[in-house]
Order: sequence, then C-alpha cells, then structure tokens
Amino acid sequence: MSVNKLGKFAVIGLSAAWIAGCSTTATETDSSTVTEGAAELSEGDANADQAFGAGADGALTSVIVEDDVTAMDSLAGVETVFYFDFDKSIVRPESREALAKHAEFLVANPDARIVLEGHADERGTREYNMALGERRAKAISRYLTIQGVAASQIETVSFGEEVSVAFGHEDNAWQLNRRVEVRYEK
Repeated sequence: MSVNKLGKFAVIGLSAAWIAGCSTTATETDSSTVTEGAAELSEGDANADQAFGAGADGALTSVIVEDDVTAMDSLAGVETVFYFDFDKSIVRPESREALAKHAEFLVANPDARIVLEGHADERGTREYNMALGERRAKAISRYLTIQGVAASQIETVSFGEEVSVAFGHEDNAWQLNRRVEVRYEK
C-alpha cells in the first residue's frame, strides 16, 4: 500500500473517531428531571447557591457549591497594600492588624493562595531595588507564617522600581512606591 493511500485511511479513521467522540448521550428525561426539580426547589428554597443534577437512577441530587466571593467577604475593607520606610524592610506596627486578618483568612482557607508583590521607589540601582522589594515581600511573608499561614500558600515576587503607582521625584511619590501588595490568586 502506498504512503498516499495510508495517509487517506488515517485521516478518515481519525475523523470517524473524532466524530464518535463528540457525540452526546444525554436523554430528554435527564434534562427534564433536572429542570423540573430545580424549578420546584429554587422557588421557595433559601439555598439559591446549590447545583442540581440527575443521579445514576434518575433521582434529583444537589450539591452545595461554595462561592469564593462569600469567603472573600471577610476581607472586605482590609488593607492589601503595606508601606515601608526608606531603605527598610521592617513591617510597620500599623500594618499588623490588617496582616493578622489576612493570616486568619488564609489559615481558615488552606486552599487560598496569595502573591506578595514587593516594590521600591526610584532611588538606588535597579538591582538594589529588586533585592529591596524582595526583602519587603519576604518580611510580610515571615509575618504571615508566624501567624500560622502555611508557606505553601505564599509566593513572593519583586518588581523593584519598575511598577510605580506615583510618578514624581518627591517624598510623597517615593512613599507610595515603597510597598508590598497582597494579591489573592483564584
């Protein structure tokens, strides 16, 4: 058999396998049972965050689905940006209350992950500012681990002077750029 004919057979065979794999096996009974049961339960049910589906025997089943937004509500209004003094990587006392709330949330939610993004102002060399941003992020990380947060939940990264929030060459702008930002990963 020639290579050309073998290639045609391969294309036809793979196409047939792909078409067979894409076919659905849902029946009208499955979808109507789910729709009717969900409509009956959701009209007067206080638990609107449930998902419904048909079990193996066609019976209606429900599964509670946790909503990440409600879990994050406990952090509403909690600071996510922490500032540092010039050339320092020491956590300020006024930051500790907010960090304790982040630690409490992370301990209660072991699947939650955060990224600590360290920043510096424009003064100093690029290499020095990258190292300073890293030290600042690590200081916040150490504080959280002391509070009981697992190290596997925390990632640190330094942007040095590269990601400024305030553009200017005065103390106010520099102060806003000396920071660590807490970002929750989804």
